[in-house]
Amino acid sequence: MIEKRALGEWMEVLASKAPVPGGGGASALGGALGAALGQMVVNLTVGKKRYASVEEEMQLRLVELKKLQEELLGLADQDAEVFAPLAEAYGLPAETEEQKAEKARIMEERLLAASLVPLQMMEKASEVLDILAELEKKGSRMAISDVGVAVQFARAALLGAVMNVYINTKSMKNREKAGELNRRAQKLTMTGTQKADEIYSQVLERLGGGNP
Repeated sequence: MIEKRALGEWMEVLASKAPVPGGGGASALGGALGAALGQMVVNLTVGKKRYASVEEEMQLRLVELKKLQEELLGLADQDAEVFAPLAEAYGLPAETEEQKAEKARIMEERLLAASLVPLQMMEKASEVLDILAELEKKGSRMAISDVGVAVQFARAALLGAVMNVYINTKSMKNREKAGELNRRAQKLTMTGTQKADEIYSQVLERLGGGNP
């Protein structure tokens, strides 16, 4: 579990030749970092007289972001857990027709499982972005740049995870199911990146956009 392992150790394994963690786990971690930064923004907002009118809402957002952080970290672990059985399935014997049919059945099951995990990452990253959109409007002005950083982490999680959907659906024999998953991923990508870019543009505008 990432939360039970020093981040430095996890990064060392990520950098190694080990098959997991990989891009999927890194995507989930990015989303979790976005959720954590969102919590920081909330914590800098609550208890301040200036933001008293949104105190109750901010407390709710804090709970939601903490839950999303935990779920994304859990998905990083799940991504590793579904990869091992899939990798194993590629090595199953396929000499007889019976073996070929059994291998095809197992491959299909495991490709589906390996597609659903990054799809869930995308859904959670999108939820993080929804909350960050509110924080950009109502959170502490002192932490507006942190909202922008959080947005980029969530956006990267979204675009990283979608590739892990596609690499698995590409090998599925059930093209109808693969198409369904791809369409869900495409919709999440389109709506999520659009929202992320809108929030980030608002953040830059509040920061002066880097203009002299």
